[in-house]
Amino acid sequence: MGNEAIAYGALTAGVAVASGYPGTPSSEVLDTLLELIASEEVSRPYVEWAVNERVAFEICLGASLAGARSLVTMKGPGLNVASDPLLSSAYSGVEAGMLILVADDPGPHTTQTEQDSRWYGELAKLPVIEPSDPQEAYEYTIVGYELSEEIKMPVIMRTTTRVNHTVSDVEVREFKDPSYTPSFSKNPKRYIRAVMALNRERHGEVLETLDSVEPLAEKFRLCRVEGSGEVGIVCSGAVYNYVLEVLEKNGLLYKYKILKLGLIHPLPRKTVAEFLKEVSNVIVVEEIDPYLEIKLKALAHDAELDVKIAGRQELFPRVGELTLDDVESVLLSEKPNSHKVNLPSRPPPLCPGCPHIGTYMGLRMGISRAGYRWGEIPIMGDIGCYALGLNPPFEAIWTEHSMGASISMAMGLKVAGYPKPVVAVIGDSTFYHSGITSLIEAVHKNVDLLVVIMDNSTVAMTGHQPTPEYEESVSGRRMKPLSLEKVVRGLGAEKIVVADPYKYKDFVETVRELINQPGLKVIISKRACAILAKKTGVGQVCWIDPEKCTNCLACVKTTGCPALTLLEKRVDIIESECVGCTLCMQVCPYNAILVKKRGEVK
Repeated sequence: MGNEAIAYGALTAGVAVASGYPGTPSSEVLDTLLELIASEEVSRPYVEWAVNERVAFEICLGASLAGARSLVTMKGPGLNVASDPLLSSAYSGVEAGMLILVADDPGPHTTQTEQDSRWYGELAKLPVIEPSDPQEAYEYTIVGYELSEEIKMPVIMRTTTRVNHTVSDVEVREFKDPSYTPSFSKNPKRYIRAVMALNRERHGEVLETLDSVEPLAEKFRLCRVEGSGEVGIVCSGAVYNYVLEVLEKNGLLYKYKILKLGLIHPLPRKTVAEFLKEVSNVIVVEEIDPYLEIKLKALAHDAELDVKIAGRQELFPRVGELTLDDVESVLLSEKPNSHKVNLPSRPPPLCPGCPHIGTYMGLRMGISRAGYRWGEIPIMGDIGCYALGLNPPFEAIWTEHSMGASISMAMGLKVAGYPKPVVAVIGDSTFYHSGITSLIEAVHKNVDLLVVIMDNSTVAMTGHQPTPEYEESVSGRRMKPLSLEKVVRGLGAEKIVVADPYKYKDFVETVRELINQPGLKVIISKRACAILAKKTGVGQVCWIDPEKCTNCLACVKTTGCPALTLLEKRVDIIESECVGCTLCMQVCPYNAILVKKRGEVK
């Protein structure tokens, strides 16, 4: 897939340091690097997940200044987290090449906003390149390092989901040994931002450097023109393939002239201006914002070119991922495909035996036992698997905003005078990523708040990457594991309870006792991810005694566990899916659910 191609490209370029924070659709880049170095087929660069994107960015920036080619990976919102050092990195520059991979998610499929990270190139004054398929993802990764070292600045490589996750054959070359001699020289003008006069001077130098990038587009073959028709198409990224497919399928290549841009910022103005002079109309095909469309219209206006330019502002849907049908309907001037099948909604569930099921069950009953109705007490959610608690049967969380926001937003409700208890739920990885500072604020201000940290010992939603609690990294490096409880206690929290979400009654009682107490309370809901538990082996599973089951559906309605299935007259358990958590057994009013050894016939 495209992400694997990026990893191969980085090793071909001789990457020495790679870091990032997992986030779909970018995660497989570092996962692939870790697999490749574990195979011992390549020299062993430093490849490790970081606690968040800002830390990962600064690790890679420091490595680059020491002479090591570096790669930092993240999804679109991760660049928001890393934006502070991103902007300063243009002023400091780099020594060895530094590539910033940011994977956007048109649609979106797995992201809280439909962010277009191309704008960061303008904001940070850094070059932005964009591949259109896995082969280009491989080639552009290598080119990115060459460009970075030529201009001594980091380079942003922006991708989208269809490039990251598209599978195709990729021709690769031999990996380069990342040998270098580490060094670092003192240079206050470049590396210290405390002197405003130097910052102003450095700003001018950054702009001059950025201006020098435009002519390099031809050197690095980042743009190309195809066809000779009178109607122009300007495109970049995955949608370039849609354009080609539509034109080839309908025999229309002769009618259009295509400018395929690989350098997005700075816009190669000379190449674009020459293209605009040769066509009468231009259709801009891009994702997500009308970024290129706006740029082209401004350039045409400044150059006094009589050419009509239209794209996402007029022709295409303003939101969502572009499809082949979208492109075809515009290029053929037809209505969108009326044969599109509207598939029924299928929201993703929590996994069978997921400990978050037990946490939400305990919260629901504990809040009820404390005298409140379910749905009366705000539960501020965060980003991770537990956000699936928004779906039935729990419909638990009221918000899911950004990494670490649950605690801060819950605190905001309380300081605004909200009269009832407020709960914040956050995962262990998200807590390490961005929740620590929020908890510090809540502790320091002694806010009446119940924080539930769901500790499943992994970054589950993105592929089970390690958290700071691991003793050994995926690369085999020994690490010092942190204790989540000790971290929370070290931040000043005093009312801390470590609870097992599989022990339903105990968890309910913990919530009931804490919810109305004044001050900050923390429940660490600790139980390993059910998928990890299945990998290590599950000895027991649950089964339903058909003689006792009344088909009351209490187990289904209370847990929503996907291992439970409805037969004609009763409920049954899919043994291959069950992890033996016993949550369904604990809520069955007729004691119809029992435990047995896996494979045992009942």
